[in-house]
Amino acid sequence: MPMARAGWVVRTLLLSDQNTVLRDRKTGGGRSVVRRCASGSELIDWLMNLVSTDHDSFSRHDVIGMWQALLEEGVISHATGEHPFKDKCLFYNFWQDREGALNTPTIQDVAEAEEHLEEALQELIHRGPDAHLRLILRSPSSERTPEDLELIFEELSVQKALVHLPNSVKRELASVVVFEAHPRAGHILFRQGDEGKAWYVIMQGAVSVETYSKGIVESLYEGEDFGGLALIHNVPRSATITVKEDNTHLLRVDKDSYNKIVRDIEANTVRLKELGSDVLVLEKSPRLHKYMIIAGTPQKILEHLLEHRLSSTNVASSRNDPCLDDFLLTHIELASDVEADCQLLGGKSQALQEEASLMHHIMSRLRRYQDERSETSGLKWKLPPGGQPICLFSAISNPSKNNRPIIRPNDDIIFRVYCADHTFCTLRLPVNATAETIKVGAYEKCSLRHPVQDLRIVEVKSNGERVPFRDSEHSIPTTVALNSCIFLTPKDHMDALTCVPEQEKSEGAEISSDFDSLSTKELAYHMTLFDWELFWNVHEYELIYLTFGRHRFQQITSNLDIFLRRFNEIQYWVITEICMSQNISKRTNILKKMIKLATYCKEYYNFNAFFAILMGLSDVAVSRLSTTWDKLPSKSRKQFTEYETLIDPSRNHRAYRITVGKLPSPMIPFMPLLIKDMKFTHDGNKTHVDGLVNFEKMHMLAQTMRTLRYCRARHLGENSFLGIMSVLRKESQMLEPPVSKNEADVKSYVSCLRCVNNERTLMSMSQKLEPRRT
Repeated sequence: MPMARAGWVVRTLLLSDQNTVLRDRKTGGGRSVVRRCASGSELIDWLMNLVSTDHDSFSRHDVIGMWQALLEEGVISHATGEHPFKDKCLFYNFWQDREGALNTPTIQDVAEAEEHLEEALQELIHRGPDAHLRLILRSPSSERTPEDLELIFEELSVQKALVHLPNSVKRELASVVVFEAHPRAGHILFRQGDEGKAWYVIMQGAVSVETYSKGIVESLYEGEDFGGLALIHNVPRSATITVKEDNTHLLRVDKDSYNKIVRDIEANTVRLKELGSDVLVLEKSPRLHKYMIIAGTPQKILEHLLEHRLSSTNVASSRNDPCLDDFLLTHIELASDVEADCQLLGGKSQALQEEASLMHHIMSRLRRYQDERSETSGLKWKLPPGGQPICLFSAISNPSKNNRPIIRPNDDIIFRVYCADHTFCTLRLPVNATAETIKVGAYEKCSLRHPVQDLRIVEVKSNGERVPFRDSEHSIPTTVALNSCIFLTPKDHMDALTCVPEQEKSEGAEISSDFDSLSTKELAYHMTLFDWELFWNVHEYELIYLTFGRHRFQQITSNLDIFLRRFNEIQYWVITEICMSQNISKRTNILKKMIKLATYCKEYYNFNAFFAILMGLSDVAVSRLSTTWDKLPSKSRKQFTEYETLIDPSRNHRAYRITVGKLPSPMIPFMPLLIKDMKFTHDGNKTHVDGLVNFEKMHMLAQTMRTLRYCRARHLGENSFLGIMSVLRKESQMLEPPVSKNEADVKSYVSCLRCVNNERTLMSMSQKLEPRRT
C-alpha cells in the first residue's frame, strides 16, 4: 500500500474517533493557529492503542518509527517544519489539513478505512524500523541514548564494508556516524583532488567512480564504502564520486571523528610483548568496565582467561565473562594449539595447573558430546535410493521410541553409489567415511577399468547440476542435497553424468492420508514437534565445523545437514502439493490451507517451517498461477502479504530479526540465516592477524552460536506448548495441542512429506495447470 494511502486510513480513523486528538491549537504564544494538529506524544498513544489491538505489543520506539515514516513521505509534518517526529509536545498535522481541508469523514469513508486498516498497519510496521533508524542517525551525537547507540551498532554490524572492523571500533562509530540522503541522481559528493574530509558507506542506492584520465571506472552499490583511504593516508581524493541512483542513502564518518576514534582506541589498548612481539592485545570496554581480549597467541589467551577466573576479585563476574564464553564456544577452531598450551602452563602455580586441567577436561568432554548424549551405539542409517525424505533417512533399528537418535560419526550408513550407466552398488560404511574411502569401496564393487586414482565421487542433483567432492571430505551421504544421487566417475567424464529416473519422480512414502483431509492445526503441531527433534540434535559445534570446513576437524555435521534438508523438504512439499492438484477449487483450498499452516507454525515459534512454507508459496511455479491466486479469499491474500513483509530479506532480514528478538524460548529459528551469519563473519574476518588469533572474530562467531543456545534454553516437548501459549495474547489460547483421532496418520504424514525438487519438472507441471498467456 502506498504511504499516502496508509496516511489517509490513519487520518480518517483519527477524525472519526469521538475523542480525537486532532484539533486546532494555538502556537507561538497564541500568534498563530495550527489546523487539526496533535502532539507527537498524543499521536503515539493513539497509534499504540490501535496497533496493540491486532498485533503483539509494540514499544513507543516502534511507533515513533511509523510516524516518522509518514513524515518522511510528506503525509504529516511538524507545525513549523523544524523537527522530525518526536515523542514530545511538538505539534504535527496531515498535509490535507495544512492545505485547509474542512471535510469530515463520511460513514463510507470510515468503513473503507477500517477495511484497509490492517494493510495500512502492515505498511507502517514494515517501514517503521528503517525510518526510526534514519531518525536516530540524523540526531546529534549528544542526544543519542544507549538504546539508540545499540541500534546503530547492530546496523553497522551487518554492513559488509565494516565486517572486518573490531566491535569496539563499530561501537565508537555508532556515536559519530551521520545519515546522508540524496533524493536525485547526479549530485557530486566530491571531486578528484579535493581534500579528504569524510568516509562513506552506502546503505541504499549506488554511486559512480570517475577519474579524469579514464572516465567512469566502476560503480559502487549497497554495502560498499568509499573515501576511507584519503582519511587514513591524509592524501587528496583519487576520484570523483557522483550519486548514480535516486534515493541514495549514505552513512558518513567525518575526518575529525574518525581520527578521534583511532586515538581513543589506541589509548585504551594494552599490548603485552615478548621478545619484542605482541603476544596479547587487550582493550578496555567502556560498557563492561574491564579489559577484553582483542587478539593474542592461543597460549596467552588461555593463560589470561585462567588467571582472570582465579582472581579473587573476579570470581563472581567470571561466570558471565563474555570472553570465557566466547573461548569455550569457539576453542575447537584452535583445538590443537589449546591442548598444547594447556601443557605449557605446567610451570605456573598449582591452582593454575588445576584450572588448566579442569578446562582441558571440559573441552575434551565437549568434543565427545555425542557419546555422552546417547545411550545407543552402532546405529545403522539408510539413505534411500530415490532421494532423501527425512523420514526415510532414519535408523534401521532405533531402540529409542520417543526421541530421534543423534547421528554419530561411527554409526553405519547404507547408501547407493551409481555409475554413468545408472548401474549401482550398495555400500555400508561409517557416517564419517571420507570420499576416498567411498571411492575405493565402490571401485572394488563396480569393477571399473579406470585406475582408482583417476576416479572421483560426484553428487548429481535432480536439476542435473554436478558437484565433485575432494577425497578428504567427510560424511558425503548426509551432505548431499535433497533428492541427489552419489556417482563414481572418471574425472574427465563428469559431463556425461545424468540423473537417474527416480530423481524425476515425487519422493515420499506412500501414505493413505491426503493433505486436504488433515487438520491444519494438527499438521502444524506435529510438524513443530518433529522439527524440534531435528533441531535439538544439532550441536553448536556443528556450526563451526560447517563454517570452517568439516575436513579441517575430521568431524561430521550430519545432524545439521538433516535439519537443513528438512527446510528444503518442506519448501518443495508446498510447491508439489499445489502443482499436483489438477482441480482449481482444490488447488485454491490447498493454497489457503498452506497460508493457514504458516500462521500456526508462526504461533508455535517454528520459524524454520514458517519460512520454508512462505518461500515455497513465493516460488515462481506457484506465484505464476494467477487464476488460482485470484480465487483466494481476500483475508488469506492480506495475511500472505503480511508474511511476505516478515520474510523480506532486505536490510539483512531486519523484520524477522526484530520479531524474534522480542520472543522467549523455546523456538525453532530460521536456520539458513544463522548459517549465513556464520559464513559472513568467517569470510569477512581473518582468523589470524599478524600471527595472533583474531579473538574479535571468535566473539562474533560466538554471538551467533549463542542465538542457537537461547532458542533451546527451554526444551520443547509434547506438553510444552502450554508454556508457549501462556506468553501469547489471550485470544491465542485456542492454539493448544489438538486432540485427534488420527494422530498416527498426521505424524506419519509430516515426517515423510511428498515432494518433487526438480525446478524444471515443477515448472512444467505449473504450466500445464495454467498455460502461459500469449
